[in-house]
Amino acid sequence: MLANQLFCFLNQTHEVKTNSDWNNCHWAKLWLYNLHYFDDLTAIDNEQRVVWHRALIDRWIDENPPGKGNGWEPYPLSLRIVNWIKWGLAGNQMDDRWLHSLVVQVRFLTQNLESHLMGNHLFANAKALQFAGLFIDCDEAKEWFRIGHKLVAQELPEQVLSDGGNFELSTMYHVIFLEDLLDLNNLYRTYKKMLPDGLEEIIFSMFNWLNTMCHPDGEISFFNDAAIGVSPSVKEIQEYGIRLSLFKGEPNKDGITVLKESGYSRVQSTDVVALIDRAAIGPDYLPGHAHADTLSFELSLFDQRVIVNSGTSIYSIGIDRQQERSTAAHSTILIDEQDSSEVWKGFRVARRARIIKSIEQQSNDRIQISASHDGYKRLAGKPIHYREWIFEKSKLTINDKITGKGVHAIMSILPLHPSVVIKVVEANRAVLDIEGNEAVISVDDGGEFVTVNSNYHPEFGLSIANQQLVFNCRGKLPIEVTTRISW
Repeated sequence: MLANQLFCFLNQTHEVKTNSDWNNCHWAKLWLYNLHYFDDLTAIDNEQRVVWHRALIDRWIDENPPGKGNGWEPYPLSLRIVNWIKWGLAGNQMDDRWLHSLVVQVRFLTQNLESHLMGNHLFANAKALQFAGLFIDCDEAKEWFRIGHKLVAQELPEQVLSDGGNFELSTMYHVIFLEDLLDLNNLYRTYKKMLPDGLEEIIFSMFNWLNTMCHPDGEISFFNDAAIGVSPSVKEIQEYGIRLSLFKGEPNKDGITVLKESGYSRVQSTDVVALIDRAAIGPDYLPGHAHADTLSFELSLFDQRVIVNSGTSIYSIGIDRQQERSTAAHSTILIDEQDSSEVWKGFRVARRARIIKSIEQQSNDRIQISASHDGYKRLAGKPIHYREWIFEKSKLTINDKITGKGVHAIMSILPLHPSVVIKVVEANRAVLDIEGNEAVISVDDGGEFVTVNSNYHPEFGLSIANQQLVFNCRGKLPIEVTTRISW
């Protein structure tokens, strides 16, 4: 909230002047959702804007009649209920009409739980019911709490995997879910309620998972829908957990860390961190945040991001959303210009890549990780993509083998972080400048490197020009492509 009527969300700024602006059809749906969340009530230095906040709550009540518009959809409704209550618990005086509005909002939510969407939406509904059930003093509150408590108990084992990962397999939504659990832990302590079974252990394992999936810059990697700035930063989550005495935030160790059920792995040694995707695209019944990124990886050298997935900047259905979810926006193999999983219509997936086999080995200074997927089996000749990463001292070798029949076009895509400068590019070799350090990428004969102008999306609403190194070849299967990165 920049001024009394001025808001910046998703790197876009609008002035909310009239009643109709709460549902302005010319503004992005997600921007309007953020407007109705009221996140600024709990933002940094929020006490400096308390006069604005009080006026905004009054205005929201006056200009958003029950059941009408974006603000009454269950997800923004759930987030707003929690934010209003957090604001009240922080010592701000709640007017009677605000409490009355809260009761109306919670009643509406109980009749419109997102059981059809499930996932993080349903959990947000449950969290709001828990907050309202303990904060609001009315006859219905015990029932709200009971419904929310039952949903939390039902969804925790479904949405948190045994290795601590959130089942939607998005680092961004993992952070959002972890903040929800920290808030619930805080709420239960505040009201001296018994914690749900295993909650603190789940929080601890979820933070360890998050820590594993971060780059040396301290922020999340980009697998499936992921962007920085939508959820709290990793540092903020760590500080919250430390305040609640739930975890300390131990540093990652050298070697390989395998998040077995999630399907992700981390390799770390001197000057290198690699994050590797051998995962399913997400739950079979909930693939809305999936990208066609199977067997992609992200690489940091000298504490700088070098090879990246391209991130997420938009949720509006259209060509930009399609491109950001496509295989071509990720560091993996593209066959015949077809996505490895058939992403479509913004949040849909048809036929999906499935991991066939994953293997990892570590001995002395050598780490070997491999997997195959069948996402291209629907194509003529039924191609199967096998990828192997071999880490040795100051060197990474990536062996790609595509089996099957027939002649196919193969593209090995390496999107580079915008800060990386390509100093030299030849048919089979490229030299990179990484903040004053140098890395060399080479490939075997049989094709050639080209540079492709692309875009990197580290935040919603933000596109930064970057380049991809793309190795093209065409031939009869089986085809093998070996890429070597040294530093």
